[in-house]
Amino acid sequence: MGAESAFNIEEELKKLPGRPGVYIMHDEKDAIIYVGKAISLKNRVRQYFQSSRNKGPKIEQMVTRIRRFEYIVTDSELEALVLECNLIKEHRPKYNTMLKDDKTYPFIKVTVAEDFPRVLFSRTMKKDKSKYYGPYTSAGAVKDTIDLIRKLYQLRSCNRSLPKEIGNDRPCLNYHIKQCNAPCQGYISKEEYRDRVEQALDFLNGNYGPVLNMLEEKMREASENMEFEEAITYRDLIGSVKQVAQKQKITNGDGEDKDVLALAADGTDAVVQVFFIRGGRLIGRDHFCVKIGLYDKKSTILNSFIKQFYSGTPFIPRELMLEVEVEEHELLEQWLTEKRGQRVYLRVPKKGTKEKLVELARQNAAIVLNQDRERIKREEGRTIGAMKEIAQLLELPGIHRVEAYDISNISGFESVGSMVVFEKGKPKRSDYRKFKIKYVKGPDDYASLEEVLTRRFSHGLEERKNMEENRLEKELGSFSVFPDLIMMDGGRGQVNVAVRVMEKLGLSIPICGMVKDDFHRTRGLYYHNVELPIDERSEGFKLITRIQDEAHRFAIEYHRSLRGKEQVHSVLDDIPGIGPARRKALMRSFQSLEAIRDASEEQLSQAPSMNAASARAVYAFFHGEKSRLSVDKPEKE
Repeated sequence: MGAESAFNIEEELKKLPGRPGVYIMHDEKDAIIYVGKAISLKNRVRQYFQSSRNKGPKIEQMVTRIRRFEYIVTDSELEALVLECNLIKEHRPKYNTMLKDDKTYPFIKVTVAEDFPRVLFSRTMKKDKSKYYGPYTSAGAVKDTIDLIRKLYQLRSCNRSLPKEIGNDRPCLNYHIKQCNAPCQGYISKEEYRDRVEQALDFLNGNYGPVLNMLEEKMREASENMEFEEAITYRDLIGSVKQVAQKQKITNGDGEDKDVLALAADGTDAVVQVFFIRGGRLIGRDHFCVKIGLYDKKSTILNSFIKQFYSGTPFIPRELMLEVEVEEHELLEQWLTEKRGQRVYLRVPKKGTKEKLVELARQNAAIVLNQDRERIKREEGRTIGAMKEIAQLLELPGIHRVEAYDISNISGFESVGSMVVFEKGKPKRSDYRKFKIKYVKGPDDYASLEEVLTRRFSHGLEERKNMEENRLEKELGSFSVFPDLIMMDGGRGQVNVAVRVMEKLGLSIPICGMVKDDFHRTRGLYYHNVELPIDERSEGFKLITRIQDEAHRFAIEYHRSLRGKEQVHSVLDDIPGIGPARRKALMRSFQSLEAIRDASEEQLSQAPSMNAASARAVYAFFHGEKSRLSVDKPEKE
C-alpha cells in the first residue's frame, strides 16, 4: 500500500471494501505480524481498532504494534481461507497460531494417469500426474461428493492394478450394490469407463447443473412418496455438491511456479499487480505504481513493466500469466528463458480458474489505483491545497515557500532561534536553520527575533550578491532563496519586528503572525494590522498549526541539546569558585543575566549556596571584565 510512513490507519479503515479477502498486519519494521481472513474486510479489520471490543491480551498487544495493514480481495470466503493458510505458512507471522500441515484442507484426487482412474480423498497434493480439485473447507462435503460421483458414474475405489489384475479375484461389494461397474472383471471396456471418468471430471470442473437438477427431482419424488429419509439423503447430497461447487483459484493443481500480472490504468497513472504462485500456491503479491502516457495501451505498459521488473528480480518463474498479449511476445520469452536457464512461457488465460485469477489480480490493481488516487488527492489537499487556502485568505497571488520563526529560552539563559521551511505545504528539513542568540542579553524575544531575521536575510542578500558578481545561475545556499511568506510565532509585536527588519534591509516579503488563544491554541492569522479568523476544520488552518508546532518543536529541541553538559557553557562557568550548584542557585534567584550583573555583592551573597567570597567573585567578574559570550554562525539541523 512506500508512503508507508504516512499510513493513516483511521483513513485507511474508511476505504476497506465490504468483500471477502485476507488482511495482513505490519509492524514498525514492516514485518508481517498477523494474517487473517474475512467475509467482509470492512467489518473485520475495523474490529481490531475498536476500543470497546474485548480482544484478549494477545490481540491487544498485537494491535499496539500495528503500523500499517494491507489486504487482498478474493471472490469467496473459501479463497480467503486458503490464501490465509498459504500466507501464514510462507511468512510465519508472530501472532498467528501456526498450522503444521495441510490436513485442514482436503482435495479430490482423480488418478487420470491410470487406465481405469479412481476418484479419491487426499490430504496432500503431489506431482503424480493426477488431477486435484480443491482444497475445500469441509472434509465431510468432499467425502459425500466422492460417494455421489461413485454412485452416479459407478467408478471403482479399489487399489487393484488394472488391467494387469483383471479377473484375479471376485468383484467387491460395490459391484453388488451398483456403485461400480467392476472393471476388475472386465465387465466394462476401457473406452466406456474413460467416458464415465470424463463425465465425472466435467462435474468436478463446475458443470453441476445436470446433477443438481437430477438430485432435486429425486428429492421431490421421494418427498411426494412420503419417503422422507430418502428425501433427506438427497437434500444432504445437494448441500454437499453446492459446498464443493464453491470454486477457488488460490491453489493450483499443477504445482508450478507462476507470476500473475494484471493492471489498472487511469490517465497517466497505472498500477501493476503481481501475484506470486510458488509450488502451486498463491503465497504473496506486490503492486507497482507506473507513470504512463495518456494513450498507452495495456500491452505496451505490461511489455515495459516485464522488462524492467524481471531484469532485476533474482527469481523468474516458469510461466507469466498476463491480462493481455504483450508486444515483443517471442522476444520477451527468449530473453526470460535465457535469464532463467529454462523455458519460460508468457500466456494469456482465456477461461477457467487461471483466467479468474488474472481477473482477481486486475481487481486488486484497480483498488490500489483508486486508493492511491484518493491518497494523492487527500495529500494535495493537506499540502498544496492548504497553501492555496492561506494565499486566498491573505489575498496573495500564490505561496510556494513559507518560513516560520520561533525563539526559545529559559529566563534569558541560552536563548536560541529556529527557522523552519515549508515548500508546497511540506516541511523541507534540509533548509531548517537554528541560531544561537549572540548579542541580546536577557529574555527579550522581540530583540532575539530581530537578531535572527537580520542575520538570516543579511546572509541571504550577501549570497545573492556573490551570485551576481560571479554570474552564477544556481543558488549558493538556502539563504539565497527567499520565502513567499514569513510566518511569525505570535501576533502584532512579532510581526512588527519582522516588518522593521524587512524595511531596514529593503526587502518586500509578506509577513503574518500565527496568533494563539489563552489556551495556547492556534486562533488565526495577524496580517496588515488585522486578525483574520480561519475555519478550524479547513486544511489551511491545519497547515498553519503544523507549521507553528514545527517551529516550536525545532527551537525547543535545539535549546534542549544546548542544555547538555558537553554543549552548555554559561558565562557563570567562567567565574572562579562558581560551580554547578551556585550557578543554578543564581539562575533561580535572579530572573536574567542582567539582574545578576546589576546586583550588589550583598544581594548576591543572599542567594542560596552563596557566601561573601563567591558573591565578591561574581561582582568582580561582571564589573571588572567583559562578558565572553560565544559568537557563531547559523547552524543546520
